This record gives sequence, C-alpha cells and structure tokens, in this order.
Amino acid sequence: MGLFNFFTQEIAIDLGTANTLVIHNDKVVVDEPSIVAVDRSSGKVIAVGKKAMQMHGKTHEEIKTIRPLKDGVIADFQAAEYMIRGMIKMINNNKKRYYTPSLKMVICIPSGITEVEKRAVKDSAEHAGGKEVYLIHEPMAAAIGIGIDVLEPMGNMIIDIGGGTSEIAVIALGGIVCDKSIRVAGDDFTNDIVDYMRRQHNLLIGERSAEKIKIEVGSALPELDDPPEDYAIQGRDLMTGTPKEISVSYTEIAHALDKSITKIEAAILNALEMTPPELSADIYRTGLYLAGGGSLLRGLDKRISQKTKLPVHVAEDPLRAVARGTGIALKNSAKLPFLIR
Repeated sequence: MGLFNFFTQEIAIDLGTANTLVIHNDKVVVDEPSIVAVDRSSGKVIAVGKKAMQMHGKTHEEIKTIRPLKDGVIADFQAAEYMIRGMIKMINNNKKRYYTPSLKMVICIPSGITEVEKRAVKDSAEHAGGKEVYLIHEPMAAAIGIGIDVLEPMGNMIIDIGGGTSEIAVIALGGIVCDKSIRVAGDDFTNDIVDYMRRQHNLLIGERSAEKIKIEVGSALPELDDPPEDYAIQGRDLMTGTPKEISVSYTEIAHALDKSITKIEAAILNALEMTPPELSADIYRTGLYLAGGGSLLRGLDKRISQKTKLPVHVAEDPLRAVARGTGIALKNSAKLPFLIR
C-alpha cells in the first residue's frame, strides 16, 4: 500500500465559479480565484489564480483574463484544463520529483448539472492528468464538510450558496432526496451592486470593486444589530467621465441585493414543498444548514429563518465546507455509494 501511495497522488478539488480549492493529505493546499490569464497571440498561460485575478479588469489587448466556470459549470474547456493543471502544479512546486505520480481526484459538481456538463468536468480533469476521477454533488460534499452523518436515515437540508449557483438539497441515507439548483448566487450579488451604483450614483465600478463592497458592507437585511461602517468606493463618474469617490452604507446594499435574495428564498420554499413528509419532520427538528461563500452575507441566516420559520445554522467555515467534505469523500471513496464514477 505504501508503494502504491508513493506513486499515486490523491487530491480533492472544489471547482468553484469564484474560487477553486485543492485538498491534499487532509489540508487545503491551494485556495485561489478560478481565473486564468492568457497571452492572446501565443495562447500561453501567463498566470493562474491570485496573480491572474490582479490582472482582471486591468489588461491590455495582448492579455485576456478568462473565468473558465460560469454558473458552476465549465464554460471554457481549454481554460479550465489550464487552470486545473496550474493548480495541481502549485501543490508539487516545493517537491523535486523524478516521475509524475498518477492522480486520483474527487471533484465537486453542482447538483443541477447535465450529463454533457459532467462529461466536460471529467474530461478536463483527465486531460490535466487525472487517472481516476470521481465526482460528488456539492450539497452532499457540503453536508459531509459540516459534519453531518449523511448515511443516517435522517433528513437534513443543505443550502450551499456559491459563486455561480445556489444548491438546495435534502439529504438522507447517503443520497439526495430532492434538490433545487438555481443560477442565482454570489456573482449575481456582485452584478446587482454594479447596476445599483450605476443607477443610483451614476458611478461606474468594476467587478472587483463590487466584490469589495459586498464583503465590506454587504447585507441581506436593511437593519442589522451590529452594522458595518460605511465604505468608500472609487469609480468613474458617468456624468463627467472623471474618477470620483462616494461612500455606501449596508442599508443601500441590502436594497440592491433584495431581488436576488428573494429568488433564493423562493427556491428554498420550493425545495421544502417537494420534501417527503417524514423528512419534513426531521428538518423541522434539525433546521437548515447554510454553506458556501454566499452564506457569509450579513443577516442572511436571520432573513431565511424569518421566511421559513425554521432555525438556520451557518457552517463554521462556510467557504471551505464543500472542499473539506470533498476531502473526506476522497479518503473514503471505496465505501461511499454516492460518488459518481
């Protein structure tokens, strides 16, 4: 077994629209934005992850930045392969090896994914050097990462709000009983903020600035118990064309995000309606579990709780819950019935 491990490298990948995490030996070894920068003329990859993110929105015509995933699925096949390769390289950077180990991977996918999109994930991983590739659905990985025993005959509802999709699933007996996947998530929140600044303040801001606003003063409720300070943001004044700075409050951002959050609430209610009655009884007792970067939005748990009249628990490290669950699934890949081979 030792020799087998020496020649096989096992990695778990949470392939996200916004961030990609790679787990190796139970540790998160790579946590980078899902983006690559490519030279237009030669097609060579210049940067992957954080370095490419710093170039995003600031490139000249020789360089283009690509986000290979859109709505949780691969939109640009070649860029996705470059990205997976680049991130696998990051693990092995500090090791000198005279051979290339064969890779065993478990990769996370949205639950509402089509067969064609599944194939694209598998192919990208195989092209990037994966010998054995398994897939796991995101809500299932999130549940395992939160610490729920998914094989129990007990219903649990997981809400995973990522960058491209929000996944809502009821899990029992090691399977997804009913799920609802909607393409409204963190990226939509960011776009809502860009639109709001343009409409309300005549200020044109980029995606990265909108992301900053979301992190600093993003809120799901117009009134919070401990509100964040107002945040100063710079952009281009649409009236004069010159740069200008304004400050925004969390109440404004709560109004800007209201429509998208309402869609997520509707999807949660829809999933609750589809749940078999015995599992509804379980969910009434256990409540709902929130994971994914979107669940870090201030007041979101409270708002969902008011809407559903159920307790809502946020995972302790929501950004990494899915990746952790994928890592645990990798270790137990022989025993778990729900891994897609």
